[in-house]
Amino acid sequence: MLFCDTSTLAKYYVPEAESASVQARLDHEDYVVASELARLELVAVFHRRLRERKWTRQDYQSVSRQFANDDVAGYWRWVPLNGEIVEDALQTFATLPNTIFLRSADAIHLVTALHHGFSEIYTHDDHQGRAAAAFGLNAVSIR
Repeated sequence: MLFCDTSTLAKYYVPEAESASVQARLDHEDYVVASELARLELVAVFHRRLRERKWTRQDYQSVSRQFANDDVAGYWRWVPLNGEIVEDALQTFATLPNTIFLRSADAIHLVTALHHGFSEIYTHDDHQGRAAAAFGLNAVSIR
């Protein structure tokens, strides 16, 4: 069981340099955990590829169908985004050193991982990976 952010989940569906390694690693798991936020962000990634004309409408629909099938099959375990997680993410910024670059969505992913007892977050987002240490999390990138 792994906790992944959107950048890793996207590589599962979007052909990129690390995609084969990500698919192989995630396919070894019974299931993969992610914040519900990643579910929305992932669909936005798909739409972005359509909007930027990197995918045809058919490509977009095919990948969206595959994602929906994987979701229904229970491969992805979405943990809810709730007020406690949002509050903890808000509080993080009050004590975060000014040298750490942290976006709001990244804070949600990191806090969600902590709330659910993970010590690692699988990410391919460099900013989030560097910020993970401030949360006591180890950032892992599959190469």
